[in-house]
Amino acid sequence: MWHILKYVARRGRITEPPPEPLAGARRPAHLIHDELLAILGRALAIRHVDAGSCNGCELEINALNNPYYNIEGLGIRFVASPRHADMLLVTGPVSRHMEVALRRTYDATPAPKLVVAVGDCGCNGGIFGESYASRGGVANVIPVDVTVPGCPPPPAELLAGILAAVRARPPVGEGEAAQADFAPGFN
Repeated sequence: MWHILKYVARRGRITEPPPEPLAGARRPAHLIHDELLAILGRALAIRHVDAGSCNGCELEINALNNPYYNIEGLGIRFVASPRHADMLLVTGPVSRHMEVALRRTYDATPAPKLVVAVGDCGCNGGIFGESYASRGGVANVIPVDVTVPGCPPPPAELLAGILAAVRARPPVGEGEAAQADFAPGFN
């Protein structure tokens, strides 16, 4: 053990540098928070629905809650009930067993509701496609406002997709949000 401590004392800590952030992905937190308040008038409540994913996208969604992204500080929070949600964040290809549950969740979400399909599986079914056990992408079951492709998409792209959906949302009282696609690097 002393050998290891001497080695560490001589060399110091050796780590790799942090990755470079995506262009435009990191904006000052107060600007994002102010924009959300201007559009919604309050914090954004998101209900996450796993419609049959491999949990790769869930790991990236959970990373949004870590101190680096700190979406709670931006005025974005996850809720347990679709009745309290402004947005549904859906991952995975919709399995036949989750089809009814996803429709019920969508119906329970108050209008105007936003739907973001996450990952290649949520966008178009991914490697699973449509089969006897899968309905394919989320758009085959419920209307989708924004898609965030990637397998899995990084947290910065997830945040950009969430913000794109909020920006596409019409002011309260003007009906449902218009269809919008999100591609990394485009706002």
